[in-house]
Amino acid sequence: MNMFVDQIKIEVHAGKGGDGMVAFRREKYVPNGGPAGGDGGRGGSIILKVDEGLRTLMDFRYHRIFKAKNGGNGMSKQMTGPSAEDTIIAVPQGTTVRDLDTGEIIGDLVEKDQELVVAKGGRGGRGNIHFASAKNPAPEIAENGEPGEDHYLELELKMLADVGLIGFPSVGKSTLLSVVTGAKPKIAAYEFTTLTPNLGMVMLPDGRDFAMADMPGLIEGASKGIGLGLKFLRHIERTRVLLHLVDMSSEDPHQAIERYRQINKELANYDPELLKRPQIVVATKMDLPNSADNLATFKADLAADKTLEKQPEIFPISAVTHQGVQQLMQLTADLLDKTPAFDSESHDKELVAEYRAAAPDKKDEADFTITKDEDGTWVLGGEKLIRLFKMTDLTHEESQLRFARQLRHMGVDDALRAKGVQDGDLVRIEKFVFEFIQ
Repeated sequence: MNMFVDQIKIEVHAGKGGDGMVAFRREKYVPNGGPAGGDGGRGGSIILKVDEGLRTLMDFRYHRIFKAKNGGNGMSKQMTGPSAEDTIIAVPQGTTVRDLDTGEIIGDLVEKDQELVVAKGGRGGRGNIHFASAKNPAPEIAENGEPGEDHYLELELKMLADVGLIGFPSVGKSTLLSVVTGAKPKIAAYEFTTLTPNLGMVMLPDGRDFAMADMPGLIEGASKGIGLGLKFLRHIERTRVLLHLVDMSSEDPHQAIERYRQINKELANYDPELLKRPQIVVATKMDLPNSADNLATFKADLAADKTLEKQPEIFPISAVTHQGVQQLMQLTADLLDKTPAFDSESHDKELVAEYRAAAPDKKDEADFTITKDEDGTWVLGGEKLIRLFKMTDLTHEESQLRFARQLRHMGVDDALRAKGVQDGDLVRIEKFVFEFIQ
């Protein structure tokens, strides 16, 4: 069973940097050897890369958590630990990446072999060679590796097609696509036979070609999620030319103009920029008895519509008998030749080309937080403080003293006193607990 998956949520966890090492020179005839602890290696990052061979996000249905490897620890003789390899994740062309925590679009993967770093690996911790000074020529201080980034992402696939077929269900979109391309969409005499977008290549005798997508049928309220709703509209954003198919075989002669207006209304509600795309109105099913009369009524209704800035071009076809199909494809190719690419994210307020590891603005975010447990233990938190804590090697007393100095410089001691901490009170950072001493 061929399944099309166009939206998925994943977790990405970059690798931690390797720990720096505390080591000293042990050489013959060098009785007072200095520090020689090397740095840790960089943790692996997680990178999304476009693979033109993929067409859906199906591979992510059963593999949604990705973890990169940690960097190697530093070694003696000032040797740096090995850096971890990055984890490369293949995604289809046309994938948009959104950070679920911030709601921000962080990348749009549309080019061949394009890459996007979605979780950056932590840097390696520094060995004790970096902490030597005139006052302390042999320090027992080293850093642990920096934690890698963790993110929760939503991947959304929007098909890359030059031409989009739009219209109500059962107007003949799938039939037209099957006639002009090698695609084999499901075709039946009931609505919503097309539940996922179908893509095909149109090859013209003059050597020109373009990609055409048959979109799921649209109904009133689709821009609010009714019917197939946004499942249809998200794929239309990348198209440059729209073929608006209108069924001319109805018993109601005014049904064509009503449905034509409804489709355009849904496009405008979703993204007004879509109405600026070149649009050819394709009158379909012209081989059926009522079609000629209904087409005349449709043209008269359009001519009487004063809300239209300009009258659209109407092209009658019959996909079943192939009447007018080849001429329509030639006209579409001519229109594509003079139509520029459109901003596929015009409805999004923000779109950045590369990943931003931090939130857009953290100026107002405190370096640390102070709360109190029910048992009276003071709890320290905050992103900056926790990062410093995780990079502190608590196995060496000098590293502990350095961390205490860092907390004092951040203002943690004064803040605790202002909160009412007493001498001997317990203070906790994650699972590490110590006594507060005035």
